[in-house]
Amino acid sequence: MTEEEIIQKFKDSADRNFITAKDLYKNGHYDWALFLGQLTIEKLLKGLIIKKTNELPPFIHDLSKLSMLASTPLSSEQTEWLIEITLYHIQARYDDIKYNLYKKATKEYTKLWFLRIKELYILLCNLY
Repeated sequence: MTEEEIIQKFKDSADRNFITAKDLYKNGHYDWALFLGQLTIEKLLKGLIIKKTNELPPFIHDLSKLSMLASTPLSSEQTEWLIEITLYHIQARYDDIKYNLYKKATKEYTKLWFLRIKELYILLCNLY
């Protein structure tokens, strides 16, 4: 598989995750919408790392670190968002703390953070 094909796989997978996240959000599955939103941003950043460095991304989920490695032109506020969004990956993976994300992910909370994820999604897609 060529480097371009690998980058495109990350992008295509991120796009599918984002579509699913939107569907989950519309149907009130807020915790899972945030989880897939995090995964969307992670995949976009990993594709950008390959595009910019010609190297495979590390096996991490820390969006701030991935953003730094991808040299993304994010504002300081957007960079701060990545810290919160990274938590959705970790919280959704472990049953004992998954419930905390479920309680945190109210309609209002999720609306705010899903809009931020969408903003990052659009910005990162434009870097492809």
